[in-house]
Amino acid sequence: MTAAQAIQSVLNSEKSFCKFLSANDAGATGGHQSGILVSKSAAAMLFDRPVSDVSGVLKKTVRIVWQENFETESCFTYYESKKELRITRFGRSFPFLRPEQTGALFVLTRQTDSDYSGYFLDTEREIEEFLSAFCISPTETNRLIDACNVTCEARERLAIQEFIGGLLADFPASELMSAAAHAIEEKVYGHPERVITNPDQMLIRWTSMEYALFRELEQAKYRPLIEKGFSSVEEFVRVANIVLNRRKSRAGKSLEHHLSAVFDGNGLPYASQAVTEGKKRPDFLFPSGEAYHDPDFPAERILSLAAKTTCKDRWRQVLSEADRLKDRPKYLCTLQQGISGAQMDEMQAANVVLVVPKPYIETYPKDRRDRIWTIGKFVKFAKEIGGI
Repeated sequence: MTAAQAIQSVLNSEKSFCKFLSANDAGATGGHQSGILVSKSAAAMLFDRPVSDVSGVLKKTVRIVWQENFETESCFTYYESKKELRITRFGRSFPFLRPEQTGALFVLTRQTDSDYSGYFLDTEREIEEFLSAFCISPTETNRLIDACNVTCEARERLAIQEFIGGLLADFPASELMSAAAHAIEEKVYGHPERVITNPDQMLIRWTSMEYALFRELEQAKYRPLIEKGFSSVEEFVRVANIVLNRRKSRAGKSLEHHLSAVFDGNGLPYASQAVTEGKKRPDFLFPSGEAYHDPDFPAERILSLAAKTTCKDRWRQVLSEADRLKDRPKYLCTLQQGISGAQMDEMQAANVVLVVPKPYIETYPKDRRDRIWTIGKFVKFAKEIGGI
């Protein structure tokens, strides 16, 4: 968690610096009272005037908040005679400058000319996470950090952790999770116009983002319980069933929410879970449930789309969802990667048209791929029959 805090602080600050603590910095040689030796490259971050103009000793007192937990009134000191720059005055009870901290990564960020934040990352995982976030190799420390080099992966992880940290419920409703995935995707990677220009790609990216979000949330909620252990096999099975059932229910709803976002982004009118005959509820009706039940509305201008994450054994369920369209194609959107040729022939005979994200089509039998519609093709067709 400290690494994420340090990364976020770098992104939110004016300037930032990092270095590995030497034995002298950490007190292993008995000289830690002299403070942390800092490269002169950080001078512009610590002082408001060039140290090259200094004659003698230059000092500046600042407030540093450490690990977001406590603060010190510390001092930046430049010794012109030694050409050395040090951070001093941490207080006797300062917990981080101990011999066992040798090799820890020290990160300092500047918010204002007198307000700073400091972090010490002392595990390999945290150090690697921080350095990777800014594309820094271990040999490129002891200098200012170029925050512009932050990777999209780091921004994504921070955005996910920010969402999880703000949750009031253990697991939010599925529509909130999907909406968060959309927001994080746009915040980190941009290009919201792709919902129109490349809806196939956006559906895959949103689905992957929500999976990453859900996986991190599971880790945050269940890691303490797993580390603590279980009192019995029954308790383990109970928790495992909760996790598995939540995963199953989330996956189906996730696809529906992402498809809704595609249709909204393309200005398509539709009804989600509208009631047809016998209280059946197709996942999507175009243009509306009212149009479906209006006998004067042409059936050829109505579309029914089912959304099933996998459909190998459940595709026949869509056949009875809209009796008014029994002689017309039923469309089925799935994330299933690959279905046998025999099943595809059964679907074609039943007038079911598969709608699959374009990159997944190559997993289907080559001689039957021309039957499959992409998300983009379905959206274009829905616009055409809707006069949009």
